[in-house]
Amino acid sequence: MTDRPSPDLLSAALTDADCGWHIFPLTPNHKYPALHSEERCPRTGPCTAGHLGWERRATTDPDVIRRAWSHGPYNIGVACGPSALVVVDLDTPKHPGDLPPARWAGQGITDGHDVFAALCEEHGQPAFHDTFTVRTGRGGTHLYFIAPAGLVLRNTTGEKGQGLGWKVDTRAHGGYVVAAGSTVAGHPYTVARDVPPMPLPAWLATLLTPKAPPVATLDTAAVRARIGRLQAYVQAAVRGETEKVAGAGEGVRNHTLFASSAALGRLVGAGTLPEPDATDALLAAGQACGLGEAECRRTIAKGLARGAGAVGRAA
Repeated sequence: MTDRPSPDLLSAALTDADCGWHIFPLTPNHKYPALHSEERCPRTGPCTAGHLGWERRATTDPDVIRRAWSHGPYNIGVACGPSALVVVDLDTPKHPGDLPPARWAGQGITDGHDVFAALCEEHGQPAFHDTFTVRTGRGGTHLYFIAPAGLVLRNTTGEKGQGLGWKVDTRAHGGYVVAAGSTVAGHPYTVARDVPPMPLPAWLATLLTPKAPPVATLDTAAVRARIGRLQAYVQAAVRGETEKVAGAGEGVRNHTLFASSAALGRLVGAGTLPEPDATDALLAAGQACGLGEAECRRTIAKGLARGAGAVGRAA
C-alpha cells in the first residue's frame, strides 16, 4: 500500500507545473531529490536508455506528477534551467559566528537581504522587485525571475566566482529550489508575493554572465600520435568512443562523455590504454561537442574510474 499524498503538496506541485515550471519530488521534510542516484540506477523505466538525473526527469506533465506524489508526501523541487528561471536566494546567518566579510561589515549588513538591497542601490534599482517571491523555512527569500532568452546562466554561491555577494546565491541551469508548499525541518516554504515572475533585470544578468575563462590549448595532433602508438584494437576503441562524444547533441553530451569514459576506463584498468592518453582524447572530443574543460575533466575522471573499477571487480 502507498501513502496518500498531501493534498496541499499535490495541489502546489500541479500549480507550479501549470506555470510551466518543471518539477520533481524531494525527500519529505528535506531538500534532497527523492530519486535514485547514478550509482544505484536500475536502468529501467525512464532510465532504460541511460541514467537520467533530477534535471532531466523534472516535468510539467500532470499525470506523471500525480503518480509520483501518490507514493508519499514529497516536497517539491523546481528545476530552474528547464523552467527558464533564475532564482535569487537571499539567506540568513546560520549561527552567531556567521558574520559578513570585510566588504560588507562596515555597512550595517546582517544578511543576504541587506546585501541585495545594497547591490540594488549601487545600480540605482529598487531594493525589492515586483516578482514572484517565496519565504523559505529559515526566514530567507527566493526571488523568481524569467531567464534571459539565449543566455545560459549557472548557479552562483555567495562571493565566489560570479557570485553577487555574501548570503546571496542564485540558481539557474544545473540548480533547483525548494518550492512553496514544502516543509524543511518542520519549517514551511510559503508564497510571500503571488505575482508572475518578472524578467531578470539586465544589470543582474550582466553581473551573473560568466566571464570566458582562458582557453587552454590542447595539442590534438600530439594526442593522436600517442594513440597511434597503441595496439590497433585500442586505437579503434578510442576512435569509436571519441567520435560518439564529438557528435553528441545538447542534452546528452555529458551522459555520452561519461559512458564513453567508462568504456575506455576498462582499457585503462586492463593496462592497455594509458590514463593520460584516454583523458586527453576524451577531453578533445568533449570540447568539440561544446562542453567546458572543467565539466569534461570531472565527467571523464568519474567515467574512467567507473570503467577501471569494473575491471578490478571482475578480476
